[in-house]
Amino acid sequence: MAQRKCRLFQVDTFTREKFCGNPAAVVLGAEQLSDDEMRLLARELAGTEIAFVLEADAPDHDIEIRFFSPRREVSFIGHATIAAHYVRAMVDGVPKARVRQKSGTAIVEVEVKGRKPDLRVAIHQGPASFGPVVPEERRGAVLDALGISSSSLHPACPMQVMSKWNSRLIIGLASPDTLNSLQPDMDALVALTPHVGADGFLVFAVKPGVTPVTTEARMFTPVVGVPEDAVSGNAHGMLGVYLLANGLLAADDGTAHFVGHQGRFVGRPGRIEVEVAASGKRASHVQVAGDAVIVYQAELEF
Repeated sequence: MAQRKCRLFQVDTFTREKFCGNPAAVVLGAEQLSDDEMRLLARELAGTEIAFVLEADAPDHDIEIRFFSPRREVSFIGHATIAAHYVRAMVDGVPKARVRQKSGTAIVEVEVKGRKPDLRVAIHQGPASFGPVVPEERRGAVLDALGISSSSLHPACPMQVMSKWNSRLIIGLASPDTLNSLQPDMDALVALTPHVGADGFLVFAVKPGVTPVTTEARMFTPVVGVPEDAVSGNAHGMLGVYLLANGLLAADDGTAHFVGHQGRFVGRPGRIEVEVAASGKRASHVQVAGDAVIVYQAELEF
């Protein structure tokens, strides 16, 4: 078999500073690789999720991206999408129009703006859907697993599952200071996962007196092998829909904005900008945007 070469990029997303934000690997020219080779590379880069960029195979999309975690292939990863489009723009130039990305059975549009290397990547998608609310009599087990007292909860925030590509249990706190005192029991969170119907736990608080609305969050996803996630774009897209529905975010002329901060507690602070198109408290479209920076690149031979 002839030698094949691919380009590998390590990228930090939702930041312009290396070694901050959420890291992801991007492989260009991945149509040369077999499924087994993708899985082996994901295993080799344990701890980093990978976006494999492939050529389009139908006229309804411009590129295809397959996502792998160290454990399995997954349908969509927000920060790895940001990383992949940042790399493509740095290598091939900033696209003049939105790029239609196929991942799994879905197609999303991604937009890149700015001048190299200071590019902003925005993912356009439909709103998250609302799942079950954890009833009051079952909230105790979740709070105990996270080290939260019931008095720390925000009174306007139901403990509710949200879903878009994956599922997260959203838990609102009355004060950002409480985020410092969380003591998550990862084994207990894994055990709770099938009972609450979500693969992760997003704990957030709105910062008082800040315009635009600004949140800080921590997210725990031990069931997928990530005890505490650095910065999650997908979860913040869900959070925008949730904030709007519960009156913590208001639309002005049909659009609501907020800024999310995450990653400080794992030494990788990052920043996400979310825009929600809405009518009243009902979201119709979500845009999740962030920066990125290339940490290193390499050539892979197969």
